[in-house]
Amino acid sequence: MATAPLHAVAARLHEVIGEVLPHRAVAVFTEDCTGRPQKKAGDPAITELVTIAELDAVRGLVAGGEQLGSAIVAGEERKVCVFGATTGAILVLCEPGDATYPGAESYVRAVWEMAATRIRQQVAEARPDYLRESRALSTERLQVTAELTARHETDLETVLATLRGRDLDDTRARLLATEMAAVALVRVRAGSDLVVALAEEPVSQAFERLRTDLRPLSRHGGTQVQFIEPPPDGRALPGEVAHAARAIVRSAVLLMREQDDVARIRVQWNCDGTNLLISVRDDGPGHLDQSRSPLRQLTARATALGGSLAVEAVATWGSEIEVRIPLDPPDTSDTALRMWDLGPRETEVLRLLVAGRRNRQIAVELGISENTVKFHTSRVYRKLGVTSRAAAAAMAADAGLSLTGDLGPHTPRR
Repeated sequence: MATAPLHAVAARLHEVIGEVLPHRAVAVFTEDCTGRPQKKAGDPAITELVTIAELDAVRGLVAGGEQLGSAIVAGEERKVCVFGATTGAILVLCEPGDATYPGAESYVRAVWEMAATRIRQQVAEARPDYLRESRALSTERLQVTAELTARHETDLETVLATLRGRDLDDTRARLLATEMAAVALVRVRAGSDLVVALAEEPVSQAFERLRTDLRPLSRHGGTQVQFIEPPPDGRALPGEVAHAARAIVRSAVLLMREQDDVARIRVQWNCDGTNLLISVRDDGPGHLDQSRSPLRQLTARATALGGSLAVEAVATWGSEIEVRIPLDPPDTSDTALRMWDLGPRETEVLRLLVAGRRNRQIAVELGISENTVKFHTSRVYRKLGVTSRAAAAAMAADAGLSLTGDLGPHTPRR
């Protein structure tokens, strides 16, 4: 577990834990990993259907190392065994069997704590490959939005059916509709908060975490680290940008401290609305060279997110490292469409899927039959390698496919 890469953590847990506590599937939920907050392994009947909203609900029902007898997972109430971790992540064992030896539970808890700690460490390191994957493949938080949209649509249809029904008088119908709408509103707001929490980190919070990381250097390292606060109302940072920024600054500060006669290092974050701007300046001899291996590694982190890093060193005046990281991913929609080899009509259908249209609405907007829509959606699923409209919409939205792009002329059916 200590050496498992992020993409293999769930599979490794499933294998190792299964030796002492048999189970059908494992699901990990961690907000540390913003690109893929859930990691799953085991029976596809569970892993392909479990949602982030379900795992977040399970997390809300347990605390620390407590266990839960049953929970809704993959759309059904199932027997589960839930383990917390000091990082705040949870491990859910779905439909566990009998332990193979008396100490199994303690063993599982120890292995899971190791895995959760390792996940946080790997995210904090912000390796370029992780940053690229997190930005390019962060489809799960978009899938949460798709799940919320589908659920909200069902809530609205239920309210309308209640108001239109003939079995209730007007007063009773209005009362029931009001109660349903209130419950739906709470659910939507909670889901919206979850999406934001997974996707973004307030810039002041991200900077405070950096300050906490570097505080020991000022106290015990002999070097004063000064912090220039970012604007408190600055734009929130995408998770992968916050991770990369902290990792770059930590490494830059440690690199500067290795020089002789460095008494003070200044760290400053700012934002121009579209980029996070980082400046790390020292009062040392001014000998930093961008060709050095450690600085090449920092440059790789910045470029992995479409950013840049520059070093300016002036003898006897010190060195400054300036970093620019764009807050929004580049527009990759054209590249994605070419990669998926979608035809013009398939592209139109996919755009409307992203916009949340149902088959009947797509048929009307494009002037084709519902059966033709189903034919095109099945081809889209196959080319994208997915099995549901939520997954297709999430992949397309993550690739930057426009919701308002020109769908071309068409004549609606009458």
